[in-house]
Amino acid sequence: MTIRVLMLSTLFPDMSRPNFGVFVERQARELGSRPDCYVTVVAPVGIPPWPLSNATPYQALARLPEKERWRDLMVYRPRFPIIPKFGGRINVTTMTRAILPLVRRLHGERPFDVIDASFFYPDGPVAARIAKVLNIPFSVKARGADIHYWGKRADTRRAVLRAGEDAAGLLAVSAAMKRSMIALGMAEDKIMVHYTGVDLDRFRIEDRYAAKDALDLKGPVVASVGALIPRKGQDLLIRAMSAMPDVTLLLIGQGPEASPLLALAQELGVSDRVGLVGAVPHDRLPQYLNAADVMALPSASEGLANAWVEALACGTPVVTSDVGGAGELIDRPEAGHIVAREPAAIATAIRDLIDNPPEREAVRETARRFTWVANGDALLAHLKGVAGKG
Repeated sequence: MTIRVLMLSTLFPDMSRPNFGVFVERQARELGSRPDCYVTVVAPVGIPPWPLSNATPYQALARLPEKERWRDLMVYRPRFPIIPKFGGRINVTTMTRAILPLVRRLHGERPFDVIDASFFYPDGPVAARIAKVLNIPFSVKARGADIHYWGKRADTRRAVLRAGEDAAGLLAVSAAMKRSMIALGMAEDKIMVHYTGVDLDRFRIEDRYAAKDALDLKGPVVASVGALIPRKGQDLLIRAMSAMPDVTLLLIGQGPEASPLLALAQELGVSDRVGLVGAVPHDRLPQYLNAADVMALPSASEGLANAWVEALACGTPVVTSDVGGAGELIDRPEAGHIVAREPAAIATAIRDLIDNPPEREAVRETARRFTWVANGDALLAHLKGVAGKG
């Protein structure tokens, strides 16, 4: 039975941010590849009022087409006003007002059966309002910060809980995330664990020495893949470097902590062994993960980090903290270590994996169950059930 899905996502790549929400794009493409499923993506773009809109990132966003064929998907990018750092509470209202005329028109042309919201806030409450107007059911997926941050803020908690209550079905990126949703007050019987996927053809084992040579690297290498923001814990990795004088650390990602992290490395005298690589195109990421002896990400919170899965698929063990679904993925010695968020513990775990490297095929085996086909099968079945087409 055919199903028409409106995918609503504030996490979606574009020409100015090709790595932003790439996992949502890949999930949407997998879902849309099914002959019985039609997917339309609405990826709202937040832009602040003048003069804040003159900032370089927002100028790039303002130039994006409002409708385009992105990979295999039809993507609409309506604009909505935001107030950076202070306007989270009003984003639901401004986004709904901005996109409702568009989705009404699209629904009138070819009716949707269900709305799939890719993030709990603001996407979830917006989906709830639109679903009510269109008189169709909706589902929301919890990924991490949307529950751990927006679900606990006094000014947004109620909207998050109301979206969970009104949704016909809910998805959690890990069993740990499901437990967090239940603890927040959401109905257990409504939540399905829906793991991410990884492209096992792209993220595969390659010769480590060749990868290091191509990147002009020598000796043991630790890669950390993630946005340069405080909760990702890159500062802990830099502090751990003092105990690992032969190790090079590559920070792959971008964000507001870039300058403070570089200053910390200089202060500790390890800046010659810490590289801020910046954003790396997703199709080049496997080269860095193959060059690394360890991928480390001592986050304060996660759902189930795609960076963990992609590293394991490349045969690279992971060192991370006991957050989110870490224990669901790093469930055997070959996969790596889950440690305390302390520099000494992190350094000890990294050193163990460098000195006693697990067999790379055994590492990769831990990621084999996370395929996009399995992800798409589960999502399609879930959405058909929500839409009453199961």
